[in-house]
Amino acid sequence: MPIVTVQMLEGRTDEQKQQLVDKVTLAVSESTGAPVEKVSIIIEEMKKTNYAVGGKRASEL
Repeated sequence: MPIVTVQMLEGRTDEQKQQLVDKVTLAVSESTGAPVEKVSIIIEEMKKTNYAVGGKRASEL
């Protein structure tokens, strides 16, 4: 059973997260042969103050 973890900054709508889950589930199922009902998706949302690139926190951009 494939388990996929997606880490992203907070701020997406429930519709956007559902679309992500739908598409990732299908891609994993098609590429691995795992049944759709066996694909698990974990979404981990980070606060913008807890993520930085190039010395700048996302909350500052």
